Amino acid sequence: VEALFGKGHTLTSMKELYQKGNYAAEETVMVVGPRRRTLPTVRILGPTRAASQVELAFTDSISLGVDAPVRHSGRLDGTPGCVLVGPKGAVELKNGVIRAARHVHMNEDEAARLGVKDGDEMKMRVESPANSVVFENILVRVDPATRLEVHLDTDEGNACNLDAATDVKLFATGAGGGCART
Repeated sequence: VEALFGKGHTLTSMKELYQKGNYAAEETVMVVGPRRRTLPTVRILGPTRAASQVELAFTDSISLGVDAPVRHSGRLDGTPGCVLVGPKGAVELKNGVIRAARHVHMNEDEAARLGVKDGDEMKMRVESPANSVVFENILVRVDPATRLEVHLDTDEGNACNLDAATDVKLFATGAGGGCART
């Protein structure tokens, strides 16, 4: 943060996210990929973490010219890097650019109700006027402090016309698993 925004700078929360303690910051950076292709205004999510990570949708990775693998957050070994540019400096990341794998956050009560545990996988069916889509391989992340929330990237949300969805169902993939309607 200091390398990009200046000595002593800390992130400023613009908007709280659904998961408590997480927020979209006022600050944005330019992401520079190979061949100097850029995404000029990428919002930072806080709080800061031990390692920098850039999560891109597939179309953004194509636009930047980055071959970003689908990975779960924090699994950055063997991933490509990029350059982040802020108003006070730049940082070259040797790795850390990924396409975030779809996942669902939930607490223990929600996991018990759905018949899943941390590390399991689920499916989600999205019904919308133009089409219906089933997403598979949704990693379950169970933590006492979280609330039920599925994370898809913008390409996936657009593909199923999520904004116009008439019904969304989350299914456990194992025997005896439950279903939640959101």
